[in-house]
Amino acid sequence: MHVLIVGAGPTGLTLAGDLAEAGLAVTVLERREQETANTTRAFGVHARTLEQLDIRGVADRLPGQKVRRVSLFDQVSLDLGNLPTRFDYLLITPQYEVEKVLRERAERLGAEIVHGEEVTSLCQTADKVIVTSTSRTWEAQYVVGTDGVRSTVRRLVGLPFPGRSVVRSIMLADVRLTAPPADVLAVNAVGDGFAFVAPFGDGWYRVFAWDRRKQVDDKAPLELDEIKQVTRRALGTDFGMHDPRWMSRFHSDERQVPTYRVGRVFLAGDAAHCHSPAGGQGMNTGIQDAANLGWKLAAVLNGHAKTELLDTYEQERHPVGRAVLRSSGAIIRLAMVKSALGRRIRSVLVGFLLGRESIAAKAAGQISGIGIRYGGKTRVGDVELTTGRLFEALRGGRFVLIANEEHATPDFVDVVKPVQPVAEPIMVRPDGYLTTWDDVRCR
Repeated sequence: MHVLIVGAGPTGLTLAGDLAEAGLAVTVLERREQETANTTRAFGVHARTLEQLDIRGVADRLPGQKVRRVSLFDQVSLDLGNLPTRFDYLLITPQYEVEKVLRERAERLGAEIVHGEEVTSLCQTADKVIVTSTSRTWEAQYVVGTDGVRSTVRRLVGLPFPGRSVVRSIMLADVRLTAPPADVLAVNAVGDGFAFVAPFGDGWYRVFAWDRRKQVDDKAPLELDEIKQVTRRALGTDFGMHDPRWMSRFHSDERQVPTYRVGRVFLAGDAAHCHSPAGGQGMNTGIQDAANLGWKLAAVLNGHAKTELLDTYEQERHPVGRAVLRSSGAIIRLAMVKSALGRRIRSVLVGFLLGRESIAAKAAGQISGIGIRYGGKTRVGDVELTTGRLFEALRGGRFVLIANEEHATPDFVDVVKPVQPVAEPIMVRPDGYLTTWDDVRCR
């Protein structure tokens, strides 16, 4: 086997599909039995993630509602409508819908997904990794842990997960609403709590609520009345919520591993970094981790690149994870300001900053992922080609050279012609970032 992935969430499924599309033998181990879960917390797919999903041909298959202005607190909001992409919005769709399209893609391309297998041990040699799970032993050239905040893979390779808890006793519930919000999302923070209400799209709504006055253990009993009270304080109404099908508490941490790689083992997604739910960054950052790592593993395993290329995964993605921790942490801390005076200052200051076009554009680029760059390697937009669009040309996990004329290229590079001539040829990596001939010829 070329690659063994542990964890069949959005990160692992994205990676599995990318590797299978590159012709590699890949297996995903998932400790959960196969079922459609409605308890996932992620609800927003940001613009850059939608672009990555478009490159994989699945973005337009996602149901959901588009939000172009994201409320933060009080009257402060962030405009996504000016993002330089056709996905100039946040798509509100539950995580299980994202997992569904990614799973179908991965399995169609030949990835094997095995449920009910929990990893119990892992050891490495010079040329392989040996993993023992519930019922058998597996051997692979590389292993990727995408198994979440409580990652077994991370523990088995001995990596610490430094950080701290930032919000305790966040309440979750799936409910029906008698009087749904006028907007797609309802969100606000007051001094002693906050609430967030988002639609599943099938008549059910997910509610997040936090009460500064009642900080209890995650396992403490939870009643709907407690959630309704906090929602009324934060949003002025509880929307007539009733008939909960599921309720729970959880706490939110800010943590990041010091390194994303230990020998032949990599970490991605929540196994490598976790943060507050503010800004809806978790699932998005994980999928983008996978998009970065997948083509690099494929290039090395298919003989197109030296193994040193794999070092650039951490070099590029660790700073992104750190930046997400800072930005989501800043949002949640601003939302949790306690005093009335502090909240007024918060609203005036943030409102003033976001009123400046350059700052607002940078903030929208950060939260949407559109503004992420790897040193001098910037995102390349969806250029119109004589044969379609760039993101369509990137399907298949190949390099693409945008040029006015034909060029001799290696067999893993496709040459495409733009509708509008370019001053000089543009080389694009499989994950949609600008690159150079030196990067392509790294073997």
